[in-house]
Amino acid sequence: MNSDSVRGIDRRRLVSWGGLAAASVAAGAPLLGAEPGHAAPAPTDSDALLAPGPSGHHRIPPDTRPGGAYDRYVAQLAAEDRFSGVVLLSHRGRTVLSRSYGMADKEKGIRNHEGVAVNLASASQPFLAVAVLQLAQQGKVSLSDKVGTHLTGFATEIAEQVTIHHLLTVTAGLDAPMPDWQRVFNSKEEVHTYYEQWTRQATLVVPPGSGDQAHLAGGGAGLAIAAQIVAAVTGLTFWDYVHEHVFGRCGMTGSAFYTRPQWLTDEHIAHSYMRLADGSRVDAVRNLDKGSPSPQMPGRNPGRAFIGHAAGDGFATAPDLVRFAHALRDGTVLDRPFVELLTGAKIPGRAPTSFKAYSGPLHLVNGRQWVFGRGGANGGSVANWNVYPDTGWVGVVLSNYDDVPIQEILRRETQAITGQPVGPPGGG
Repeated sequence: MNSDSVRGIDRRRLVSWGGLAAASVAAGAPLLGAEPGHAAPAPTDSDALLAPGPSGHHRIPPDTRPGGAYDRYVAQLAAEDRFSGVVLLSHRGRTVLSRSYGMADKEKGIRNHEGVAVNLASASQPFLAVAVLQLAQQGKVSLSDKVGTHLTGFATEIAEQVTIHHLLTVTAGLDAPMPDWQRVFNSKEEVHTYYEQWTRQATLVVPPGSGDQAHLAGGGAGLAIAAQIVAAVTGLTFWDYVHEHVFGRCGMTGSAFYTRPQWLTDEHIAHSYMRLADGSRVDAVRNLDKGSPSPQMPGRNPGRAFIGHAAGDGFATAPDLVRFAHALRDGTVLDRPFVELLTGAKIPGRAPTSFKAYSGPLHLVNGRQWVFGRGGANGGSVANWNVYPDTGWVGVVLSNYDDVPIQEILRRETQAITGQPVGPPGGG
């Protein structure tokens, strides 16, 4: 990361925000063509750094540095062909560790590097939440608005009872048919039409607000409905709105909801290497007839979608996710009250120290430090980005393998940053 790649943070505009999300993915097998990582230079301009915090908060823990415990662990995974991708640790705008391993495109001989964009799967969902809250900040929507306030064609009970708040917390009480994961889409228009028709098949099965539907078809339908509200209110497609008002405002120049043709031709987009049942790996986007054997996503192949949507499959680089984190902190994309609204705990999670926000899960590390972020997995990729607001850290893990031991990587990331042993992170 270059010295000017991450915006500085104005201490007066810091907010309290937290959380953690991680895809639950089984440990995998071995990485071909592992490339020695590198530590990017730290910026020297004073604007890139926060002033020192409370005593000890400015200290860089040794396990986060090049050659530290976290660095050694990921390097070992890469040497065993169990990790391909990028890891990045940033502290108060300064890159502490940046490592890249493996191949972005094995067929073309392109290695992974810091500027490579990886499929985020569900880790792109907070971009939708930011888009909706931007409209709320402008007074164009209210979080208490019902679906029927902005959209037509839904069952009466959905139109009159389900609110935007329910959609963003995936507690709308919806059920929906499973999406057709075998279908190969060939245009944005086809994807748009499919989601419009699919969401209108949803039914209300439990009272809105009564249960968490994350990772269920009903939850995905709710997020797609929220994206349709963004389009209806702004007159733009969901993709165009997010590209201009989220990625654009954050300076995320390497990130987008890329189309399949772009994925196939743009050398800065990592190909997703999907582990098959026989143990081999296959380039997902070049082999649309192949599907994931994972019980969490049976038969799925992200390349078939043509373009991702509200529930996931945007692409981002590791430095861009750091930019996104800092753009939230310095008020670039949302004013402070709406950042607090985005990241504040809305409902309890499954563990005593976990909660759900509009942006995803929140987690208290050892009961004393917030971690906020989002994770996701798809056929051929795993992604996670975490923000540690109490100490100014951001951690990013992007892999174009789908069988990496992501939970253990995140546990070691958190342990390196906090300097304390931690249990496995909560799921998201």
